[in-house]
Amino acid sequence: MTSLSPITATLGVALGGGIGAALRYNLGRAMTAWLGVPAVSTFPWPTLAANAIGSLVMGLLAGGLARGFADGHADPLRLILGVGLLGGFTTFSAFSLETWLLIERGQVSIALLYVLLSVSLSISALVFGLTITRVF
Repeated sequence: MTSLSPITATLGVALGGGIGAALRYNLGRAMTAWLGVPAVSTFPWPTLAANAIGSLVMGLLAGGLARGFADGHADPLRLILGVGLLGGFTTFSAFSLETWLLIERGQVSIALLYVLLSVSLSISALVFGLTITRVF
C-alpha cells in the first residue's frame, strides 16, 4: 500500500473534490437544459441523479478496490476518487435542504417521494456497482 503524506492526501482530496463539484454543477446545468426549469423547480431531478450516479460509481470503486484492482495504489485512489471526487459530486447536503424546503412549502408528499427515491435508488445503484465488480 502506498502511504501518502497528510499534505499530499489533502491535496488529492481537494483536487478530486473540485473536479467532483464541477461535474455536479454541470450535471445540474445539463439536466435543467434538458428537462426545463419548470420540471427542475418542481422536483430536484439533478440532485437525485447526482446521488444515484455517485452511489453507482462509489460501488464500482469500493468493489474494485476490495478486489485489489489497484494494488499499491488503493489509498490514493480511495482518497482522490472516493473522498474527493465523489464527495464533491454527490449532494446529500443539498438533498437535505431541498427536502426541507419541499416540506416548508407544504409539498410533503413530494418530499416523501423524493426521500424514498433518493435513498432507494442510491443504495440500489451502490449494490449494483458492487455486484458488477464481484461478478466480472
